[in-house]
Amino acid sequence: MENGEEAGTGGGDEQGLDLRASGAEVLPDGRSGLRLKGWHIEARNRPILSSLALQQWEQKLGTTHMPEMIFGESSLVLQHIKSGIKLHFNAFDALKGWKEESLPPVEVPAAAKWKFRSKPFEQVILDYDYTFTTPYCGSEIVESDATKELSKVGTCLHWEDCDERIDLVALASKEPILFYNEVILYEDELSDNGVSLLTVKVRVMPTCWFLLLRFWLRVDGVLMRLRDTRMYCSFGDDHNARPVILREICWREATFNDLTARGFPSDCAAYSDPNLISQRLPVINQKTQRLKISWGKVH
Repeated sequence: MENGEEAGTGGGDEQGLDLRASGAEVLPDGRSGLRLKGWHIEARNRPILSSLALQQWEQKLGTTHMPEMIFGESSLVLQHIKSGIKLHFNAFDALKGWKEESLPPVEVPAAAKWKFRSKPFEQVILDYDYTFTTPYCGSEIVESDATKELSKVGTCLHWEDCDERIDLVALASKEPILFYNEVILYEDELSDNGVSLLTVKVRVMPTCWFLLLRFWLRVDGVLMRLRDTRMYCSFGDDHNARPVILREICWREATFNDLTARGFPSDCAAYSDPNLISQRLPVINQKTQRLKISWGKVH
């Protein structure tokens, strides 16, 4: 998170006072998260997939090409208890998006292709999107006891474009941080040719929650790509009311040639932190949306 978005929690005693004052409840049994203003928010940071689980994912996704490190059991979940709206972020759905988008492979300089060999003198054929670029913006469902009882009524969540904007200036205020976590979903070093990284960070304050889902790609000497999804929800006075959730999507991309032509450094080491170079990358896609829920009879 940037522009006031990046923050951690304060000291233990001070944070405990803030939690009590806001009415928040820390999740039991050592789980990472809290309940606040009608929301259940939980982050799960787990080890990388086992070999067996990885094989199962390959079968389900129909591919043998996978990122080096997949944190398949890690996730971030935000659920509004009364409405049943559940937002969750996970590696499997993100890789489904990668497989479906199926971008053409980024061209690698001939001098660097050898790094992709698993055996000496092996011919390297990069005929798939080895960057694991995904259009994934998160997953959403309606899940509650109320919807189970309405067996003849179907619910549908969808995002509608809107003119509203997330107030990033307000997010930079000194409001206490009740909960902060970062979850890595998958990562690949592109055979030492750069980095491909998908993470989600969440921050919960007494009046709202905010998250940043980020896909960051750097193919050394070739391309940089940044796909950010920000979500924001302000807590209202009525915790049972349907929440208003905004989502901002911003995709940026530039080649190293483009950047050097504009006077920026050509050294890959200058581009290790996406927070510092994001404004150098031109926007290629941007929109703001609002989450809508519709009810209809199931035929």
